[in-house]
Amino acid sequence: MASLMSFYLYTLLTISLSFNLIYAKQNFVIINQVPNHGGGIKFEKVIGGIAYTRPLMAKINQYIWNVIFKQTNPADRKAVDTVELFIKDYDGAEGVTWGNNKINVSAIYLNEYRGPMTLKWEFTSLMYHEMTHVFQWNGEGKCPVGLVEGIADYTILRANYYPPGFAPKGRGLRWDEGYDITARFLEYCDGLVPEFTSKLNNMMRRTYDVSFFQQLTGKPVDVLWQEYKAKNPYTPPPAGV
Repeated sequence: MASLMSFYLYTLLTISLSFNLIYAKQNFVIINQVPNHGGGIKFEKVIGGIAYTRPLMAKINQYIWNVIFKQTNPADRKAVDTVELFIKDYDGAEGVTWGNNKINVSAIYLNEYRGPMTLKWEFTSLMYHEMTHVFQWNGEGKCPVGLVEGIADYTILRANYYPPGFAPKGRGLRWDEGYDITARFLEYCDGLVPEFTSKLNNMMRRTYDVSFFQQLTGKPVDVLWQEYKAKNPYTPPPAGV
């Protein structure tokens, strides 16, 4: 019995050490550059600062690899060992991903946010979007911006971190309009071909061609969009509603 117990303990220890080694490959650096700014203060006091953000980033990282892109084989992933997050004093987009592995979050946005969800929820949703940009393939810059942003919003849709104003099914003028419009279209394509979005992303590792849609579904993207619109008729709400 003692020998069997020792075996179990050894096995558990081995699994634990293996997990820690795998986890240790990813490093998450969070720097609040404006701790005295209203947004910097809210990052610490309302959102939870580094103590909340670092495990969140690790969780999102694994979610993107395992659920969104189905990249269980490390060889299929973008080679990013460190993700850097900066809370900065700048006016503009609430979040910006740049330089392959860096994310800026606007302290002005955090300070002035008055949306329908809590600030912590909004920040979490933003991190799902921006972290997707870090790990997604974009055809080495050939992928349309609308599709790049659509895949990032597809992540928040799948993770159930999309805001109340997120586009309903069928809204939009073009499939590559971007953000929530394109995310809903990708969701539709997933219904036609299981794991469509992950397959499309992985095809875009080194290049992009609009024919990827037809290769995966058997139909050109414009035909897919027309069928999507026909199956999901959208009527805009009356003005003022």
